[in-house]
Amino acid sequence: MEEETKQFLIKIMQSISIVLLWMLLNIFFGIYKEHAFFDNAPSWKNYLYYALFLCSLLLLIFHLVKKWKA
Repeated sequence: MEEETKQFLIKIMQSISIVLLWMLLNIFFGIYKEHAFFDNAPSWKNYLYYALFLCSLLLLIFHLVKKWKA
């Protein structure tokens, strides 16, 4: 296999892996640990979960854009 093709496929697999890891972590903390759901009103844990969710999403998007532009 050509080196350029190999590097491209590695980049694709790394991108898929990091997105899947991010999604699994958010599923675990959001659904399994029930930080994504409100009882009657949002608690500080819900606010913290959603703040970290948004921050990590922005960092993930920034990382992927930077990875694919290089």
